Amino acid sequence: MESQLPVPGERCSRTLRRLRDEAGPVVPVILPGGVRVWCVMSYEAVNEVLAGDGVLYSKQAKNYTALHDGTIPADWPLRQILEGNHLLTKDGADHRRLRSLVNRAFTPGRVEALAPRIQALADELLDGLAAKGDGADLVHAFSEPLPITVVAELFGVQAQERGLIREWTQTIVAHDSAPEEAAKAGADLLACLSGHIARRRRDPADDLTTALIQAQDEDGDRLSDDEMVGILWLVIVAGHETVVHLLANTVIALCTDPGQLALVREHGDWSLVVEEALRARNPVNSAILRYPLRDVTIAGVPVPAGEGIVIGFSGTGTDPARYGPDAGRFDVARAPETHLAFGRGPHFCVGAPLARLELRIALSALFERFPRLRLAVPEEEIVYTPSIITEGPVALPVLL
Repeated sequence: MESQLPVPGERCSRTLRRLRDEAGPVVPVILPGGVRVWCVMSYEAVNEVLAGDGVLYSKQAKNYTALHDGTIPADWPLRQILEGNHLLTKDGADHRRLRSLVNRAFTPGRVEALAPRIQALADELLDGLAAKGDGADLVHAFSEPLPITVVAELFGVQAQERGLIREWTQTIVAHDSAPEEAAKAGADLLACLSGHIARRRRDPADDLTTALIQAQDEDGDRLSDDEMVGILWLVIVAGHETVVHLLANTVIALCTDPGQLALVREHGDWSLVVEEALRARNPVNSAILRYPLRDVTIAGVPVPAGEGIVIGFSGTGTDPARYGPDAGRFDVARAPETHLAFGRGPHFCVGAPLARLELRIALSALFERFPRLRLAVPEEEIVYTPSIITEGPVALPVLL
């Protein structure tokens, strides 16, 4: 029997974990719009699929039968993600080429050099949080503006466009956005990024957009404007949306278990907190989509070639078969575990070093400034974002 994804009234992450435990690691689901796909949720099953990227499984929409035979309506909101010209929809040589050019600009040195700015920005935002006082919304005051500002400054995006990018992103990833709303948000975002690239071609600066424009390999290969837009679309959208939610999810985990926070203060290693949050509070519900290039069997379940597969990432880090009976518990005392929060293989998240850096600095700054920080509402009253792709609190009132 097919299950809905999402289930009304149930957080998507909980749906994925429940289906994994009750129905098995690979199940058929129905996405918003009546689109039928397969959902893979256990650690081993997801790891198996990711290991076959570019060999058994494609990310190119041309290999998704339902997109081309009339099964899926033309205005299905997720089409713009599946058919976009970006790294998530490329395989093989095409993907390696784009990834290589991105890596030439997005260097470890450039990421590490951001640390002082991230620290200064976190301190500035915490000043604002302190001014708001008890009951302030941590999402609006801290966990949202920090990542969007960091990634926007990294790419040199104008300050007046950052709020719009955040609004467009929320509309694009929400499963309850009307088709026309999602289409307009997507078009507006692409137009904004195209305009930004054109400005940087005319007026280069010390930012990642300029570095991408100038990046080339030994054969003189450069990124086209369409490829540039696709890369900025992916890195800016994913680069802030996931960190916004991971930061807030981690604060909830620490504030609802004071013993965890005490352990962190005792050992002082916020990198362990970040890794445990990535495992147990991963904000990525699912990655959409992959398509088998031939008939395959995943965890004993046959999946025909050309069908859509959703990768249920939030089911992997809490899988009891991989992490034991207490897999769902956030526990910084747990020995560091290998996880799939950033994927694996050729599509391993290019922004992983930046995300880890932001989280480590932000969490340390927050709890050093407000060591008695706690939630202002019961955990069960927190409302989460309506998305099958990412998940975090819509608002998070706190007591300082």
